[in-house]
Amino acid sequence: MSDNGKLNAKVDQIKGKVKETIGHAVGNERLEAEGRAEQAGADVRQAGEKAKDAAKDVFHPHD
Repeated sequence: MSDNGKLNAKVDQIKGKVKETIGHAVGNERLEAEGRAEQAGADVRQAGEKAKDAAKDVFHPHD
């Protein structure tokens, strides 16, 4: 996974968690749901990046 891709996914996961937590704390279901959605999107992107890394290791093991 590219370092930039890793960082962006982690930042989005953290932002999503903050939104979810704040939404829950203030009783804002929409904000809470947005936070969960951001986290899910970041998880999907991170999984895709990991799959690319795995493929790269298989096809180019010495890079």
